Parts: sequence; C-alpha cells; structure tokens
Amino acid sequence: MTTIPGLLAPGGISLGNHRTTPAGFRVMGLDLSIASTGVCLPDATTYRIKTRAKDGDRRLLHVRDDIADDLAACRPHLAVIEDLPTKMHATALKIIGKLHGVVVGALLDAEVPYAYVPPATLKQFAADKGNATKREMADAAYLAAGVEFPGDLNAKGEGGDMCDAWWLRAAGHDWCGLPLFDMPQAQRDRLSKADWPDAYVQRYVMGAAA
Repeated sequence: MTTIPGLLAPGGISLGNHRTTPAGFRVMGLDLSIASTGVCLPDATTYRIKTRAKDGDRRLLHVRDDIADDLAACRPHLAVIEDLPTKMHATALKIIGKLHGVVVGALLDAEVPYAYVPPATLKQFAADKGNATKREMADAAYLAAGVEFPGDLNAKGEGGDMCDAWWLRAAGHDWCGLPLFDMPQAQRDRLSKADWPDAYVQRYVMGAAA
C-alpha cells in the first residue's frame, strides 16, 4: 500500500468521537458522471448510479431521479459536488454540464445548499497531492479512517467514483467544523479554494445541525 504524505497509519490516528457521524449533521458527497456517478450518503454509505450509453439523454433523468430520491430520504444539510475539470474535451464537457444542471436543479428543489470542490483541491485535501491517482485517493481513505470501497477501482486503477464521493462528504464535514477524522491542518486549509455556500448559509447549516 502506498504511504500518503501527511497521513498516519490507521493505528496511529486518534479519532475519538469523530469516528461516527456527528449527531444531527448530514452531508452528501456527489462525484457526478454520466456513466457512473459516485454517491456518498450522510451515513457514509457509498454506491454508484450506473447508466447505459444507449439511453442517450434519458440517462440524465436516471441520475437526477436517483439523487432526488436520496435527498428526500436523507434530507442532507449540505451537498458537496466535485467541480468540472479545468481541461475537458468539448463533447464531454457538454454532457457533464447537462448532468450538473439537472442535479443542481434537484438540489434547489429540495432546498439543499451545495458546494463545489475542484478535483485538484479534493486530491490535495485527501492525499496532499493535486495530481493524486485514484489508487492514492483510496489508500488515503484507508489511512484516514480504515475504509475501503470494494469494486470501485478496476484492474487498471481507474474508477474511484465512490471513493471521491466519500472524500467530498468528508470535506463538507471538515469545512463546517465537524471533521470525521484527524488530518494535518495544511491539508484542511486547501478547502478554502473550494466554492462553499456563503457565510449566512454556513451559519444556517450549523444551526440546523445543532
């Protein structure tokens, strides 16, 4: 297993009461993809929303409706979404842009505040490397909290949708002052680069969790 800079081995972390979700506070992580969206629910359950290319734009409805069902069931105080990559082919950008639009619409309908975290920022927060690989992200999750995501990575080390969604949820907890595990402050500080709800919304989120 790769050693991730800035993180300790599982036995060396003192998690205390942060090993479980702080009572009353609910964050959802969303790694949006038209083919395989990673979702991390407020109870830390992760799963993927898989779609079929032959269904065309109806895949957008599949992802939107599944997430809308989760929002109704879990009623999160905050959703954290991985932002679009800075470099993307025009065709892929068009498709993922549509997906972000319908998902944000579902969040607005449910009155759930949402944040956007750039991919490089999420990697810096999780693994202290802006170009961390999918395997390094998975290793960082294991080192931080002892969690694993069976079937998330293929033989080539590709995928990682559930792991990314898990880290997005962790980022939301950290930003709101309710971290799930110990991390170096330098890595936490990277989250300031993300697009969080304004201070009023942050106070609302924390007040709802009280």
